[in-house]
Formats: sequence, C-alpha cells, structure tokens
Amino acid sequence: MIELVPVASDATGRRDQQIRLLGPDDRVELEALMARDERANLFVRHRVAETGLRSLMLGGTMLGCFRDGRLVAACHCGANLVPVEADAEAVDGFARQLLLTGVAPGMRRSASLVGRQAAVMRLWSRLEQDWGPARSVRADQPFLAIDGEPAVAPDPRLRRVMIDEVDVLYPASVAMFREEVGIDPEAGGSAGYRARVAQLVARGWAFAIIEDGEVLFKTEVGAAAGGVCQLQGVWVHPDHRGRGIAAPALAGVVRVVQRDVASDVTLYVNDFNTAARATYARVGLRQVDTFASILL
Repeated sequence: MIELVPVASDATGRRDQQIRLLGPDDRVELEALMARDERANLFVRHRVAETGLRSLMLGGTMLGCFRDGRLVAACHCGANLVPVEADAEAVDGFARQLLLTGVAPGMRRSASLVGRQAAVMRLWSRLEQDWGPARSVRADQPFLAIDGEPAVAPDPRLRRVMIDEVDVLYPASVAMFREEVGIDPEAGGSAGYRARVAQLVARGWAFAIIEDGEVLFKTEVGAAAGGVCQLQGVWVHPDHRGRGIAAPALAGVVRVVQRDVASDVTLYVNDFNTAARATYARVGLRQVDTFASILL
C-alpha cells in the first residue's frame, strides 16, 4: 500500500487530509465523487467502468484525497495524469505523493496531464521542476458539449469504420496523432497504437468518410460512461481541408453517437485552433468548461 501523506491547511484553520491508493472497495464512493460533473470527469469514469479499479487493468494507480475519512478528490495516475474534483489543497497533496513515490511501480512520471484547467495548471506548477520540461503546454482548451441535435445536416457519406478497414483507417490515425500530439505513435513499434485503433473500430466507435480507399475525414469516441461520451482525433485529410467537409461529417457522427452510444456528446479543442472551433460552433457545440493539457 502506498504511504499516507498528511497535508494541511486552508485559510479557515488546519484541515488534515490523507492521500492513499484507491481500490475496488472504494469504487462506490469514487463514482459518487465523479458524478458531481459527469462530463468533466468522463475519462476517469470510463477507466473505472472498464477496470473496476483493479490495478493490473488500470495500467497505473488511482489516488484518493480524504478529509475526515471522506473522499473529496481523486487523481488517475498512469500514462495520463487526470485530477478529479481536486481543489488546491488536494492538488498539492497529489503532487507531494507523486514526487515521493512516482506515478506507479516502475513509472516515475506520466506522458501527459489533462483535465480541468485550474487543477492541471496548479498540478503542473508543483511537478514541473522534477518532471519538466514539457513538450507542449496547452493551457486553454475549451471543453464543448452539444444540446440537442446538430445544427447542420449530416454528410450521408459518414459511416462507421468496419473491422476489415483497420488498414485503411490506421494511416490516417497515425497522421492525426503526429499532427496533434507532436510525436510518432509508432516510435516504439506500431503494435500498441494499432491495437488501440482496432479496439475502437471493433467497438463501433470509429467513424469516417472513406472514398477510393482513402480517409477524407475521421474521428472516434474515445471514452463513454453512463449517458456521456467524448469524441477525439477529429481529422480531415490535408488535401480536403477548407472544403467544408468537417461540419457535416461531424454532424453525422454526433447523430449516430447520440443514438447508439451516449446522448451527451463532448470534446475539447485547443484555443488556438480557430478553424476547428468554428467548425464545432457550426455543428452546435458550445463551451461549458475549460481544460488544459501538458504533454511531456
């Protein structure tokens, strides 16, 4: 069991808190915590639903912050470091624990931090000296959601990617990752990333416009839990950008996903990506929160 780290205090006086590992026995309390904002906490909700908080399946650890014996915040610690409902004191407690023990056995740091802006930026300020420098600091990422149906008509060419089309989709997925994340997902071999793409296709979570064996547009559902899902990897082939493909294609995705996966569709976008933001606004997505991401 990970060492407990006492932390104090706020302006109203001392408030002891403890940081410890969460396990399957903590699932009910953690789910209640995450339910405070089902959209913002979706990634961790999805991970908990998939793994049941079993560490071998989680691929990392889940830290909890307790005050007076009550769970008040959590932090998913793996390749992605994701705080959940964490105020400043909880963030500081998680940072101290991470600097003391690392993310998980054999893993000193994560590959990225992502989540609500205030928590992520404070967490990074506590970890940067030891974990930095970052490859990219994306401090302002509008978090979007859509109420009701898309505001534009869907492109009839948009459809689910079939399992025998993984070879067609995969190059587009690699191109998107290199462009968006700034690193090559195949740097350590293609098996891991290819398996992830194939998994999304097998679930029916990958969508594309494919013509003559070429992907013109693609996106996936990256996470889903309860009635909420999150889109990721929205990409248009460079030769087809500026032609108005993205909005009708995304509208088609939203319609299918609302019907078959989750009625509440979300995504987040870099503030500087003005073209993407304009597309999302056309479809009917509106900003409901602000995220930040730190890429290491």
